[in-house]
Amino acid sequence: MQYNVLVIGSGPGGYVAAIRCAQLGFKTAIIEKYSTLGGTCLNVGCIPSKALLDSTEHFHAAAHTFKEHGIDISEPKVNLTQMIARKADVVKQNVEGIAYLMKKNKIDVHTGTGSFVDKNTIKITANDGKETTLTADNVIIATGSKPTALPFAPFDKKRIISSTEALELKEVPKHLIIVGGGVIGMELGSVYARIGSKVSVVEFLDSLIPTMDGTMGKELMKSTKKLGMDFYLGHKVTALENKGKEVVLKAEPKNGGAAIELKGDYCLVSVGRRPYTDGLGLEKIGIELDKGKIPVDDHLKTKVDNVYAIGDVIRGAMLAHKAEEEGVYVAERLAGQKPHVNYLLIPGVVYTWPEVASVGYTEEQLKEQGRTYKTGNFPYKALGRARASMDTDGLVKILADKNTDEILGVHIMGARAADMIAAGVVAMEYRASAEDVSRMSHAHPTYMEAVKEACLAATANRPIHL
Repeated sequence: MQYNVLVIGSGPGGYVAAIRCAQLGFKTAIIEKYSTLGGTCLNVGCIPSKALLDSTEHFHAAAHTFKEHGIDISEPKVNLTQMIARKADVVKQNVEGIAYLMKKNKIDVHTGTGSFVDKNTIKITANDGKETTLTADNVIIATGSKPTALPFAPFDKKRIISSTEALELKEVPKHLIIVGGGVIGMELGSVYARIGSKVSVVEFLDSLIPTMDGTMGKELMKSTKKLGMDFYLGHKVTALENKGKEVVLKAEPKNGGAAIELKGDYCLVSVGRRPYTDGLGLEKIGIELDKGKIPVDDHLKTKVDNVYAIGDVIRGAMLAHKAEEEGVYVAERLAGQKPHVNYLLIPGVVYTWPEVASVGYTEEQLKEQGRTYKTGNFPYKALGRARASMDTDGLVKILADKNTDEILGVHIMGARAADMIAAGVVAMEYRASAEDVSRMSHAHPTYMEAVKEACLAATANRPIHL
């Protein structure tokens, strides 16, 4: 079968690329290794984790804040089986939605592992061993990523687990040890801390969510400590062993000091993800990996003139929405258009509660660049809307150029930060100044007023409500 475009992988990057190609008139097909579409994000990542985060936040609110709101109920109980079942139904609805979009856009779906025979020919090996060959004018690689294991403690999927298994536990852990204080570790740690698990986080670096602005990591630690989470920052894990009914972790401070030993019933290892290129046969078309990633040029083209790569398998942040933007970019380039992706303005979000969201430069990056800047902060506790909802943890932090007042970074920890960050993206896309935003009317009472106040603080140190 001959196609104009063949996409390998049906995650957010792959299926969005396929849809945009089809919209532009290309005969398009998608190859997916697994029986359901949507990749990691929809099946064992973004969507199911958010489903559990929402369920456990409802439970936590019922247990801790309903009474103050004037809602009297008997003590709530955790039904983890139902939480997992609801999560599975959410996943089912989403993957069925992707299947519908494939049919709507007349995109052929082929199930099996795709590998290159040559630059225009892909062999698909089904689970039963049956092989099919497809040819295409252009190929887009969108095969995503897999969790990274500790070299001395591979995932056994029983006690030493990845995020995939953490979304399918049959019991609430008594003590969940987490290696890695990044996005995945903090999200899943908060899931289980809310429903009664003791959670201990061991992080090699000196801050949580270390890729984000340092203030955000400090604020997130303050908030999650209220859930009873323990933190061991600046610690290097030296041993991790499954002892049958418990795991034993040993770690030592990287700057010296007494070693620690933690015992728990599960250990979630969330130290990052690796690009998944296994079985693609890249060597057959002369593509060599660079530190595990597929090298691409500024137009996301590999060294092979008709082969492109997007998402987690190439450079940059491993984010679903980054992969989507790249999928659209490649499709439109193939159609002769001139699309653009502004990588600085791809936001990052941590879906704890409160949420954390950032876009643009961090303060640490501006210092490293030697750029002169000014800062405006506004705490949620000074916000009427936050007091009304009892969501007073967190703040908005605005970074602006000291001379031009152009907004250089927006960093939010607080209720609805994940949605609010889009306003920061818009402002920065149009190169707004902090004063521009501070002079725009913001509805009262809303969480977004904190953004206006932080911009006032950055512009002339004159917030109204602080």
